[in-house]
Amino acid sequence: MIQDFDLEAFVTATLAEDLGPGVDVTSEAVIPADARFNAVMATRDAITVAGLEVASAFFRHLDPAATVEALAKDGARVARGSVLMRISGQARALLTAERSALNTVQHLSGIATMTSLYVDRLAGTGTVLLDTRKTLPGLRLLEKYATRMGGAQNHRMGLWDAAMIKDNHVAVAGDVSIAVARARAAGIAEIIVEVDRLEQIEPAIAAGATRLLLDNMPPAVLSQAVAMIDGRIPSEASGGISLETIRPVAQTGVNFVSVGRLTQSAPAADIGLDYEIA
Repeated sequence: MIQDFDLEAFVTATLAEDLGPGVDVTSEAVIPADARFNAVMATRDAITVAGLEVASAFFRHLDPAATVEALAKDGARVARGSVLMRISGQARALLTAERSALNTVQHLSGIATMTSLYVDRLAGTGTVLLDTRKTLPGLRLLEKYATRMGGAQNHRMGLWDAAMIKDNHVAVAGDVSIAVARARAAGIAEIIVEVDRLEQIEPAIAAGATRLLLDNMPPAVLSQAVAMIDGRIPSEASGGISLETIRPVAQTGVNFVSVGRLTQSAPAADIGLDYEIA
């Protein structure tokens, strides 16, 4: 499902966190060992779906014989009240897995839903929405998967797959030209240089930057920056961009807009699991 993501390890670790050194004392005490559980997972809001396969893995981990039927697909936009999944199996096992499964699908669908709102605001501009590295520790691959389900593209996945030279790097290196030259000498293919003033653009391009990150520039200044870059390398706008400001930013002609709040601030989707009489 998600490249390089160890789903089994994630499910095992998450359930171990919830169960601790014991068992689900509520289910063990209240639910007969042979009881069955039939339920539907449904959304109480209109959302963009993400994380159903992960949710399924929680149920199947504790009840390998459980029947889990996905009724929607990740990336789909569904209406309020839509049933996302139907499950049936051992009651104790499925109730033990319930919270972990819901936490995951609520969080990922929340990210995908917010992302889709931003994508809609960019319609017709030609500008591509990117996520950032502002992710929760341990959840980056899942959260970046969710932004893809919402229609965004992934920015660099970590510190290893592209250089991003920011103001502190330049300050320590002594000069943007020195910083970029060192990155090039190291054989790094993609070298993104952050600039927050127009006068930084030409030195960064001359040094060999492959993309400019135009940081916290208002649309009027972004328009000037795009004109100065003149298509020589891609441009990316970033910094404090909201649903209200993203379209004016895109209309300046930047190639990309990166938004940290997609993973940093997205509210969880309102999704529940409800018992269904067989």
